[in-house]
Amino acid sequence: MEMRIEKDSLGEVKIPSDRLWGAQTQRSFQNFKIGKEKMPIEVIRSFAILKKAAALTNYQLGWLEKEIADTIANVCEEILEGRLNDHFPLVVWQTGSGTQTNMNVNEVIANRANQILGKNKVHPNDHVNKAQSSNDTFPTAMHIAAVNELETKLFPAISLIKNILEKKIEENKDIVKTGRTHLQDAVPLTLGQEISGWYRMVERSEEMIRVGCQRLMDLALGGTAVGTGLNSHPEFGERVAGKIAELTSKKFKTAPNKFHSLTSLDEIVFAHGAIKGLAADMMKIANDVRWLSSGPRCGIGELNIPVNEPGSSIMPGKVNPTQCEAITMVAVQVMGNDVSIGIAASQGNFELNVFLPVTIDNFLRSVRLLSDAIVSFTENCLKGITPNKERIDYFLKNNLMLVTALNPIIGYDNAAKIAKKAHDEGITLKEATLKLKLLSEEEFDRIVNPVKMV
Repeated sequence: MEMRIEKDSLGEVKIPSDRLWGAQTQRSFQNFKIGKEKMPIEVIRSFAILKKAAALTNYQLGWLEKEIADTIANVCEEILEGRLNDHFPLVVWQTGSGTQTNMNVNEVIANRANQILGKNKVHPNDHVNKAQSSNDTFPTAMHIAAVNELETKLFPAISLIKNILEKKIEENKDIVKTGRTHLQDAVPLTLGQEISGWYRMVERSEEMIRVGCQRLMDLALGGTAVGTGLNSHPEFGERVAGKIAELTSKKFKTAPNKFHSLTSLDEIVFAHGAIKGLAADMMKIANDVRWLSSGPRCGIGELNIPVNEPGSSIMPGKVNPTQCEAITMVAVQVMGNDVSIGIAASQGNFELNVFLPVTIDNFLRSVRLLSDAIVSFTENCLKGITPNKERIDYFLKNNLMLVTALNPIIGYDNAAKIAKKAHDEGITLKEATLKLKLLSEEEFDRIVNPVKMV
């Protein structure tokens, strides 16, 4: 492999000649051979957005000449287009401030800009990183990436499942079935009503995630090293946030207190907590589906699920709730990610949190996994669910908790006697009622009507 020599403050470093990164990137690449988790490309692209915004803002403020600012902006566009992906090799497990990734971006932009200009005019620190520090750029990139992934991946997935659930509510609004609490029989409801509970879970979680997304609009850029804004223009923070908002068409703004922005991850914790709430809801919905479709003959079997693939390597004809299993595993992973994020956020010592890469890696993984799983579950399972009306009617007719309708007429204690007698003797509620001489057959039929109980 052909190599070139570059220098930094520590001396000379050999770098592959076909790579645009510089000495600091190479040192990190060599010193942190930990795991396979590379810095998410979403973070790199977010850096490209903020570096472009910073260059254009510094030009407007008279801190960069136009040729340099425009060339930096052009290179950032190449990064956003994915043309330079191979030049960002660093792993998540690096310095906790993300300094090495910031320098990776600075070096790639500077070297590519010098290629375009045909001369060594752009310096990674003096120009690309002007008025910035890793300590304010990395938190800014985190917020940009988080908002973008929520808006382009998770919210569309939520819209998809909401649309399907709405259709299922309407389709099943007249199907009366047995309710269940504590995994025991309970009073009836319609299948549509049951599904409406699922719908509201998703809808409510979306509302809370959107609130979290709004909190992520505050950007740390302008705080530089410790929050004071040293080496930046007094107007830089506000102006660069406005430029980022313009470039992304999102309502980003400068954070009101940069000391907070550099040391606290509470916005990420808050937003991911709402994402974890959605994961918990999806766990509940998927578990309901697999309980209700269990069997099909020796379980509850009230729902029919799509047959997507053979369920067993030994038992012919077996169908398993595989989509339910996939999304519940994703839910478990999201919950684990939330623990990592919470612990990382607690480590903001003095003026800086140094658990930034692991935090955004877990956040973005949660968004990606949950978005993909919701789409898969919706398209390959939820959309194709149908009611097993025969099974639903069988359970409804044999549900002892229909006796609850008698409470206002004969009292709780007498109703309990009916239920107990029916259960002990294996007879119907009506038969038990008539044996106990508590009501006439006509009175019983008038009162105990499942359709009137939902």
